[in-house]
Amino acid sequence: MVADLHDTIHGRLRGVNQRLTANRKAIIEVLSSAPRPLTIPEILASGRDLAQSSVYRNLVVLEQAGLVHRIVTNDEHSRFELAEDLTGHHHHLICANCGMVEDVPASAGLEKSVHSATAQIARSTGFRTQHHRVDLVGLCRDCG
Repeated sequence: MVADLHDTIHGRLRGVNQRLTANRKAIIEVLSSAPRPLTIPEILASGRDLAQSSVYRNLVVLEQAGLVHRIVTNDEHSRFELAEDLTGHHHHLICANCGMVEDVPASAGLEKSVHSATAQIARSTGFRTQHHRVDLVGLCRDCG
C-alpha cells in the first residue's frame, strides 16, 4: 500500500474512531486491485480468507469513513469500490437486467458539459455542487 494512501486510510478511520485491522486492510487491497466494483461474494472469493460477517461489518465501517463507495443496482448484490478521491474520477455503466457494473473514464467532453450544467443550475437555484457521479443505466452486451 502506498504511503500516502496508507496515511489517508488511517486518518479517515481515526475520524470515525476506528483503526486499520488486518481484515479492513485485506478488503481495501482486494478493492484496490479490482478492475471494477465488486460484490461481497466476489470479495469473499478473493482468496483472502475473510469471513462473510466480517466483510459486511467492515464494509460498513469503511463506507462510514469515506474510504469505500457502495453502488446499488437492481439485482441482489450491491457493488463496492474504493472512494473516487482515492482512485480517480470515473463513471459507471450499470446493467438494469443483470446488475453488472463497469467503470468508464470521465471524458473531457462529458466533464465540460457537466461543469457547464452545474454552473447554470447554481445560477438559477443557488445550489452548489460539491461533486458529481454519472451512472449510465441500460443493458450490457450479454443482456442486450
